[in-house]
Amino acid sequence: MFYEVVPEGRVEAPLTYGSDNKELVPGQIVLVPLMRRLVPGVVVKKVSQPDFETKQISKILYSVPLPQHLVKSLFFIHDYYLAPMGSTVSMVLPTGVQKKRRRTLRADNVDADVDVDVDVAPKTEQTLQQPEIRLNQAQKNAIVGLQEAPGATKLLFGVTGSGKTNIYLSEALNAVQRQKSAIILVPEIALTGQLVRVFREVFNEKVVVIHSKQTEAERHLIFEELLMSDAPRVIIGPRSALFAPLHNLGLIIIDEEHESTYYQENTPKYSAIRVASFMASTLKISCILGSATPDISDYYIANKHNSLITLSEKAKTTAVKPELKIIDFKDKSAFLRSRYISNALFDAMERNLKQGWQTLLFHNRRGSSPLTICENCGEELLCPNCFLPLTLHADEYTLQCHTCGYKSTVPKCCPKCGHPDLLHKGFGTKLLENELRKLFPQATIMRFDADSKKGEALEDVYDAIHGGEVDILVGTQTIAKGLDLPRLATVGIVAADAGLALPDYAAEERVFQLITQVMGRVGRGHLDVAEVLVQSYRPDHPVIKYALDENYLDFADYLLDMRKKGGFPPYKYVARIEITLKTERLAIGKIRKVAAELAQDRRLMVSPPMPAFHEHTNHGYTWELMVRAASRKALIDACRGLDKNFRVALDVPSIL
Repeated sequence: MFYEVVPEGRVEAPLTYGSDNKELVPGQIVLVPLMRRLVPGVVVKKVSQPDFETKQISKILYSVPLPQHLVKSLFFIHDYYLAPMGSTVSMVLPTGVQKKRRRTLRADNVDADVDVDVDVAPKTEQTLQQPEIRLNQAQKNAIVGLQEAPGATKLLFGVTGSGKTNIYLSEALNAVQRQKSAIILVPEIALTGQLVRVFREVFNEKVVVIHSKQTEAERHLIFEELLMSDAPRVIIGPRSALFAPLHNLGLIIIDEEHESTYYQENTPKYSAIRVASFMASTLKISCILGSATPDISDYYIANKHNSLITLSEKAKTTAVKPELKIIDFKDKSAFLRSRYISNALFDAMERNLKQGWQTLLFHNRRGSSPLTICENCGEELLCPNCFLPLTLHADEYTLQCHTCGYKSTVPKCCPKCGHPDLLHKGFGTKLLENELRKLFPQATIMRFDADSKKGEALEDVYDAIHGGEVDILVGTQTIAKGLDLPRLATVGIVAADAGLALPDYAAEERVFQLITQVMGRVGRGHLDVAEVLVQSYRPDHPVIKYALDENYLDFADYLLDMRKKGGFPPYKYVARIEITLKTERLAIGKIRKVAAELAQDRRLMVSPPMPAFHEHTNHGYTWELMVRAASRKALIDACRGLDKNFRVALDVPSIL
């Protein structure tokens, strides 16, 4: 017998292998020879004997094949995102799938909490099957809307605090009672614990957590357990949890669907939301996308197809509308106590400390100072690998590159002119933390960003924060999402316009989403006091105004008008084409040649070649161009003709 198998690795298409086994079916996980190694692979179909010599399948690893929706998803990602077939297999099969493991599996310790109304009766065998989830009328109406909306993928547009989690619980319970499994995706590991805690109140041992911090053995054993079982489960985790080998998948839920973490930047590049939509369509089940600030393309398409369900009311009647104050960073009289903390924000923090309330300060920039220059000659200290500005980390007194990880001590003088005076410009979360410790020496202050050490990450100390043991939280976008803190009285957005000037057509959308999300951390009904103080150099910018008014609908109209005029999604399909070569001359020459060839296709809009945002790295020089088209086919046709040196990132609508 002969079979097409997709081996794990850099394989573009299925390879043909022989086998004495006549019973292999699509999805069977096998071990096959590839070059000089034995690698795991997935059988995709039986074929007739080829006219060339084949190698033999070495071993069948599992008697039970992968669910067919996963096998189809491998081909979908290959087709839709032009990904090598072998790399798609790597997403589905756990590392070390060919190894034998001891059958021990550590349970996840989940101590986080979340504010959701759940009635859980005493846990007898009978009551476990029928827990009651409290729903208000708006939530009940939303569930009916989700069930009646056409198509597989529906968008639940619910304002912050409207109780989307209760709807997730109700829909997952409905699936489990039908002996079906559910997958609930969250944007990052830090938010996993909060959902797990409340879902375990309802589903107990049926909840399975999957994330990248688990060991290779843990993930392998979880994979085996799910592959070999038909019992309904509730899977919770970030992007990779979508590929859990569930034979009875009945529901997919994607929380905070607007988050960029659902898009994988490494090969294979893909959108987990788009793949989830494909899975749901294939299985004829529901895929529910939830967000208070939906991705603008998803909002446009869902609205157009009548699959947009809106929750416009706060779930709690005790919810408080935050008092808003905006402070112009250019007004020096508003910053008498500190260059970074306005007088109004200082007063609010001082009051909160006296009352035992918490303050959250959001600033989406890590480190102490993002720019170091010589006062004498103006030389800017750049990363030797990336040619990007080095960020000062004052606590270690080092300069670091946040792109490649390069790290060095701060020089005593300018490396160009030898002058001793180096200036550190701008500020990040570390400098902000140091400033706060000087201003409020008696306060308990914690910083959360990508530089947080092991044991100090948000998920590790959530209980202490939730219990009020931390007075002031400082952080990047990590603290903007999903937190429900009963003692939080004030949110301070330290530099609201940071990010607006980035060379990216989605920059305004991201700024709006972050401001809206961080504002949603306060006024959730725990305290009578709720305020948001916003500091900005551009207080009159329309994006900031829409965000402060919590006016997504007008913001959507504004942004869609801009996208239509500029020819960006959802009105055009976009591909970013990159090439990295050893010298800048080679990279420019190659990208210019490709740009000229593509420009001959009248279906395409081809931008002039330009250096990538991270132009120079250890791998060489990267140049890119953007190609737009009114049809996906035109874009895919253009990208398929490129040689393998080019990398393609497709920005295409996430939902069907």
